[in-house]
Amino acid sequence: MRKILALVCILFVMGVSASMAAVLINGAGATFPNPIYSKWFFQYNKLHPEIQINYQSLGSGAGIQQVTEGTVDFGASDMPMTDDQLKAFRDKRGIGILHFPTVLGADVPCYNLPGMTAELNFTPEALAGIFLGKITKWNDPELAKANPNVKLPNNDIVVVVRSEASGTTFIWVDYLAKISPEWKQKVGVGAAVNWPVGLRAKGNEGVSGQIKQTGYSMGYVELSYAIQNKLSYGRVRNASGSFAKADLASVTAAASGAAQNMPDDFRVSITNAPGKDAYPISSFTWLVIPEKIQDAGKKKIITDFLTWMMNDGQNLTEALLYAKLPKAVVAKELKTISKIQ
Repeated sequence: MRKILALVCILFVMGVSASMAAVLINGAGATFPNPIYSKWFFQYNKLHPEIQINYQSLGSGAGIQQVTEGTVDFGASDMPMTDDQLKAFRDKRGIGILHFPTVLGADVPCYNLPGMTAELNFTPEALAGIFLGKITKWNDPELAKANPNVKLPNNDIVVVVRSEASGTTFIWVDYLAKISPEWKQKVGVGAAVNWPVGLRAKGNEGVSGQIKQTGYSMGYVELSYAIQNKLSYGRVRNASGSFAKADLASVTAAASGAAQNMPDDFRVSITNAPGKDAYPISSFTWLVIPEKIQDAGKKKIITDFLTWMMNDGQNLTEALLYAKLPKAVVAKELKTISKIQ
């Protein structure tokens, strides 16, 4: 009898353990929002220990590719998928895909000038010139006129850019194409471009590290990476002529107009936004999720997470220097969740 009871207990424990086994949700993509995504997935796991969301910070291009191939449950991108990418997804998977904005962030021009403590101003012309390879010295007249009280060195500018397909790159070059006809014609817009100049580094992490260890260097990273790595970053002259610093208020200001006219598919660019307080290299970032999820359990988890993210999760964003989604966008997204089948 004791043996039977012991066996029953073992089977019961095994059954409970099986029922409590973690459900694994896999995602991959953008490095731009990785700090807040890591925080969200950790907090969600604390609320639901049986659920583990595994996210690989590989870049937006990899995120779009992997969700299209079906090797992850969701992707993440700092750029909306193009019409061609949407078609490729439908051709490959036989279903559509949905975009869900998650937070707002900013690309910032970071630099390493030994001994320099001043916060530099950058004009659109200076940024385009540097990344086109036409402005090569730190004391170039275009930089000097925007920083009249700063003694700029005569050293060469060491440009650092992303090596892989990247949403952070897309945001940066989307801005450059809007303010520079030459950039738009010669280089264009994309997750990966044929850079005229620059050392290559992988991810926001790689670019941050390269700038930090290279004197007289300059590159672009997402704001939270600049803060975390204690990198200097400058103000950028916006469409209204004001030099704006990237922070929660200026990023929110950039999104204010877009929030009122958000398209139904949420694919929108807010670089070079109007407004005297707007930071001009701001962007939404998106989760890209198949509109049909075969596994009913995973579907419930993903839709529950999206609902939590748009409500409680937004309260965690500002500590990591991401701006909250506008309420009008959240309301629209909550309705869109029902499209996931």
